[in-house]
Amino acid sequence: ISKKGEQEIPGLTDDQRPRRLGPKRASNIRKLFNLEKKDDVRNFVVRRELSEKKKKAPKIQRLVTPAMLQRKRYFRSQTRQKMVLGKKLKEEYTKRLSEYRQEQREFRAAEVAKKKKEKKV
Repeated sequence: ISKKGEQEIPGLTDDQRPRRLGPKRASNIRKLFNLEKKDDVRNFVVRRELSEKKKKAPKIQRLVTPAMLQRKRYFRSQTRQKMVLGKKLKEEYTKRLSEYRQEQREFRAAEVAKKKKEKKV
């Protein structure tokens, strides 16, 4: 359809029907009903009736729940723990590396001293 004609088409353009589905995302539900951050979005979900007894509502996406916040805290603490552990392992590695290099220097110095002594004799 490119443009609307002069007459209405019966059953198609003559009546205004409401949208069948409402928004699914939490921020869009807030926008639709002019809600604030503290209002509970779950009470404002657009539900549709299947029969007299049964209603259907979408699963709200991007809904901030206590479980989600707990998960976020847990992941962040895990990241921090990994960083601390990595720092500790790096310190241990640099300490051991310096010890090893010192041992190698002493070993090399002993080899050089041994060769000089053999050369003099």
